Amino acid sequence: MQELMESIRRPCAVFVCAFLLSLSQAQADTSVWSVRSGDNVIYLGGTVHLLRPGDYPLPGEFEEAYQASSELYFETDIGAMSDLSVQTQMLQQLTYGDDKSLSTVLSDEAYRALSAYTATAGLPIAMLDKFKPGLLISTLQILVFQSMGFTPQGVDAFFHTRAVADGKAEGQLETVQEQIGFIAAMGAGNESEFILLSLEELAETADVMEDMIGAWRTGDAEGLSELFVEDMKVEAPELYDSLLLQRNLKWIPQIDSMLQDADTEFVLVGAAHIVGENGLLDLLSQKGYEINQL
Repeated sequence: MQELMESIRRPCAVFVCAFLLSLSQAQADTSVWSVRSGDNVIYLGGTVHLLRPGDYPLPGEFEEAYQASSELYFETDIGAMSDLSVQTQMLQQLTYGDDKSLSTVLSDEAYRALSAYTATAGLPIAMLDKFKPGLLISTLQILVFQSMGFTPQGVDAFFHTRAVADGKAEGQLETVQEQIGFIAAMGAGNESEFILLSLEELAETADVMEDMIGAWRTGDAEGLSELFVEDMKVEAPELYDSLLLQRNLKWIPQIDSMLQDADTEFVLVGAAHIVGENGLLDLLSQKGYEINQL
């Protein structure tokens, strides 16, 4: 269950990563930035929620920002994800009630394509028929990630564990319930199109993830943008709006508040949120903050 919660925080490799921003600076080393307002500073770290053991150690700039910070902020309460009541709530909100199922919601074409895919994955479609599209695609993606050696011990989980061990304060930009709501809404109203597009993209996950890890490690924001965000804007504009844009806009006032005090926070969010037009860096730059890539 915790693997599922970790994965759906980054729903679908095709849809989840959004990146694009050009700052006037030389090529940087990794996906960590400092954001300054006078004497006040925070660090903004772009994360990958799932990594392989071989992807460690993390780039040194992450450790530098961690050591310089007194408090860590994550997208949501990572510790709560192992809570049984949260897991129960997730299943209640991400599955259909008695009167609906994938077989009644999807078109014949989409349901046949889904049945064929799950059969090759060794999952009878009957096991998944009550899953809403967001939960379904996240589950299928977990299987792909596992086959590639990825685990939920990504950047966020790594630093959450460190913060607990070191006694550092933690905060969240949104609640677990809000994140569950985002997943529950995925594909709502266009379930068949969402499933068909997601199945196409799942086939490309291996190549996409390799490229993404490379771009993330080197702080190649433009490369990440070309891989993900622009396609997402074109192929799934509603998903881009709900999963990335609106959340970015909601987080900016919270980051503004952090920059008004003398504490140094390290904000760790999926790299998709950080770069690109209307990414966090772009939005913060528009507000006049000094931004530098470590």
